[in-house]
Amino acid sequence: MRLLLFFWLCIGSGGGLAIAQYADTAQVNKKKLTRIILAESAFYVAGMSYLQFIWYKDHEAVPFHFYDDHKGYLQIDKFGHVFGSYLESYAGYHLLRDAGVSRKKSLMYGGALGFVLQAPIEVFDGLYEGWGFSWSDVVANATGSALVVGQELLFREQLVKYKFSFWRSPYAAQANGYMGRNFLQSLFLDYNGHTYWLSAPLNKLVWHETLPPWLSVAAGYSANGMFGEFENLRYYRGVWLPETARYRQFLLSLDVDWTRIPTRSRFLKKVFNVLFFVKVPFPALEVNTQGQLKGYWLYF
Repeated sequence: MRLLLFFWLCIGSGGGLAIAQYADTAQVNKKKLTRIILAESAFYVAGMSYLQFIWYKDHEAVPFHFYDDHKGYLQIDKFGHVFGSYLESYAGYHLLRDAGVSRKKSLMYGGALGFVLQAPIEVFDGLYEGWGFSWSDVVANATGSALVVGQELLFREQLVKYKFSFWRSPYAAQANGYMGRNFLQSLFLDYNGHTYWLSAPLNKLVWHETLPPWLSVAAGYSANGMFGEFENLRYYRGVWLPETARYRQFLLSLDVDWTRIPTRSRFLKKVFNVLFFVKVPFPALEVNTQGQLKGYWLYF
């Protein structure tokens, strides 16, 4: 759901992100700013309507309550909250800067956008059975926005990109629909296939300007063996599920920073800017909590 909200925001309200060296003295483009505000408002209303009338339609409304899920899915869900908030804040900041809004106001309104957009979702969760208001979700959402704002304040750029990669895990086919019955459903339900990355340009880290500016190194986190939120289910909808061990994975890989690829094509520049959050498949090393060291010729 949070990924969908981001795509609505990024594509619907801006038609692409213009990422450049913005001048603090630029004039505000009132037409562009108006389009951004109207589009973001429309998609926000659409998103909230989707939550109320579709997402929660099969759940009974209950008094506001809390839910402690900070250990759920070995924290993969929390990394996902950080990711959604980061994307929305990143998009909000750059869209406002592209419209000529000052850096200070763009950070204040655009940089906080992820936290602001996610907050009503957390409140809705607290009002429906099967969900609940989660303080760990709120902290994760705040972390995503802080990652954008903090880097702009420290470096005046997003030196470290927060990225995502997904590949449907082999567990999905064994879960009788618990992790989704196709690739799109599994994107939201198969947490075993999620990997979250912090990616930074190598030439900035080792101070070696001969390296191409787009070549990055990425540290990733994933988890595996999960057939349930806190512990594995053994039986689901009439089918016995395989017995597996839950474990964490820590990864190291190379990456490409799309926004640093030089091009004179305006079309390609827009494409590259929208792809800023996508981790490129590369060979990778894995260390996991089962004490294993693994290598992958290609990891995504």
